[in-house]
Amino acid sequence: MRKSQRITCVAAAVLSALALSACGDKKPQGGAMPPPEVGVVTVTPTTVSVINELPGRLEGVRTAEVRARVAGIVLSRNYSEGGEVKAGQLLFKIDPAPYQAQLESAKASLARAEANAVAARQKAERYKPLVAVNAVSKQEYDEAVAAAGQATADIASAKAAVSTAQINLGYTAVTAPISGRVGRALVTEGALVGSGEATKLTTVEQVDPIWVTFTQPASEVMKLRRSIESGQVKGVDGGARVHLFIEDGREYAQTGKLLFSDMTVDPTTGAITLRAQFPNPKRELLSGTFVRVKIEQGVDENALTVPQRALIRTGQGASVLVVGGDGNVASVPVKAPQAIGENWIVTEGLKGGEKVIVEGLQKVKVGAPAKAVPFVSKTAAASAPAAQPAAGGASAPAAVTADKTDAKQG
Repeated sequence: MRKSQRITCVAAAVLSALALSACGDKKPQGGAMPPPEVGVVTVTPTTVSVINELPGRLEGVRTAEVRARVAGIVLSRNYSEGGEVKAGQLLFKIDPAPYQAQLESAKASLARAEANAVAARQKAERYKPLVAVNAVSKQEYDEAVAAAGQATADIASAKAAVSTAQINLGYTAVTAPISGRVGRALVTEGALVGSGEATKLTTVEQVDPIWVTFTQPASEVMKLRRSIESGQVKGVDGGARVHLFIEDGREYAQTGKLLFSDMTVDPTTGAITLRAQFPNPKRELLSGTFVRVKIEQGVDENALTVPQRALIRTGQGASVLVVGGDGNVASVPVKAPQAIGENWIVTEGLKGGEKVIVEGLQKVKVGAPAKAVPFVSKTAAASAPAAQPAAGGASAPAAVTADKTDAKQG
């Protein structure tokens, strides 16, 4: 009986200890965990350039195919391949001997025509008084006058033949039609050219300045025009500026200018062709190269931007987390089609004034409270001025250390 009483007492003591322990684990309501601290930026309208990035291709301002305009044997090439040439500079020499002979023959024909014309005119002049006294018939006089007119026409024809022969002789010296960079020779000395067709000899291309041709979807062009007309976007004064990026991703040092926009839409692509011009004094840009361009087509003075790290992209779209007026976190769907620097331009979803979470996204949940503090980027913190020394020559950090030492001593 005593043994059972002892067991009962021990059990009661254990249950009492467990009850007290359970009561001790419960924290009072006043000791709840504080909301997590997050860095936020307040969305405010700012001025940004409306920039579109598009693919394009470089091409020379002028391109001339140098062809043989007369048939003959190439005697020499008179330029360095890939070098610069001036308009009128000799490039090839075609054998001129046959054309020199043609010119001499044409000149001889001209001299003969001029001699015949003198005799015909004199005969007509002698017949004129004789026909009045019926010394010669009227028919003979008319024939003399007609012969004189034909002789004059023969002179004109002979002069034209001389001009043609001179032109053909001049074509034996093939010159550059424009100034620019000349390509490789497509024929060599001794080749027969111009027989039956105008043989292509080389190409001269003017690459300073140089053009870049690119296309932009017609829908984007129309949207931009409507934004400018409504006043939402301000047009760029003096024409749109264009930035060029070469294949290796490097930005070209010179800025280009937009020359024109095509008035028609390509029915196969739904795009409009645009052309910009860039200076190319060092010949860095090569015709035919594929490049990318960024064109500044306007200025949005009321754009809303958020840091890139604040944007959350999922299969359902883009969104940002904001701290509302009640201190709770909310998810806001947004549309951010374009990035500029370290920010995304938000076109839909935000109105301005929202506190967007930039730092501490992993510490919060939608619907839960959060403590919003201004976000300071590392770049801004690094550029902030250093703390000024405190009174007495001691700096602020030194004063804090001293306080800690005093506290330990106390």
